[in-house]
Amino acid sequence: MNIHSRISSVLHANFLDESFTGIPAFDLSKLSLSVLPKFSIPKNLRLGHLVESVVQDLIKSSSNYRLLNDNIQLIESGKTLGEIDFIIQEKASKQITHLELAYKFYLFDPSISEKSINNWIGPNRNDSLQEKLEKLRIKQFPLLYHKAMANQLAPLDIQTMNQKLCFLVSLFVPYQQRIKFNPSLKNAVKGYYLNYQQFAQMDHSAKVYHLPEKKMWGVHPSQNQEWFDFAELIHELENQMETKKAPMCWEKNDDKFNSFFIVWW
Repeated sequence: MNIHSRISSVLHANFLDESFTGIPAFDLSKLSLSVLPKFSIPKNLRLGHLVESVVQDLIKSSSNYRLLNDNIQLIESGKTLGEIDFIIQEKASKQITHLELAYKFYLFDPSISEKSINNWIGPNRNDSLQEKLEKLRIKQFPLLYHKAMANQLAPLDIQTMNQKLCFLVSLFVPYQQRIKFNPSLKNAVKGYYLNYQQFAQMDHSAKVYHLPEKKMWGVHPSQNQEWFDFAELIHELENQMETKKAPMCWEKNDDKFNSFFIVWW
């Protein structure tokens, strides 16, 4: 994995602002970094934990924020009730913030509902943007004020903390459909999705492809070095369709690159 590309992809990812989530947003561009930090990323991490590790090290490397605590488990009577991501402090103001992080990929399925927010789903249809936001509001952020958390974070004063959300998101829309979104979502649209039949019928003569492993999602495809033609790709793709997995696909056509999802549904 190209560490610089992975770090840059996180640092420059689009985030959902408060006008959409209803939760004060934290923009990673607020971190004062003279250069991209140099650090290693454990190879065995899943995507969410990998990005969490990157953000943790970005905060540590910044000159204007301090990482006070991270991955704080809420334990009561020997039972783990949940975990909060970061406690950070702005050095100038001394303001302490409980920061939650999310790094997600959602596809827009207009057939689900007339209400747009309900139509953003995970590539395999087993999660959604609306469910994630509800979990953050109802379960995740209230953890800070659980009676057992005061002991976990002592001597910090929980009542003077604020709470912010860094929701990094990449959105994908149906192939060849034009859909209007509010400005907070428009810039986060990174590509399209289509089903296997649509993909198979496309002209592949001048294109090569790569199915990145999930921990590479979000990295720009121009960083990839290994490419395959359609005939070489088709066996792996058929296997993923049979097991109901919707892979991300990178496409290279001369010096042009695309990212899209191929769905089984």
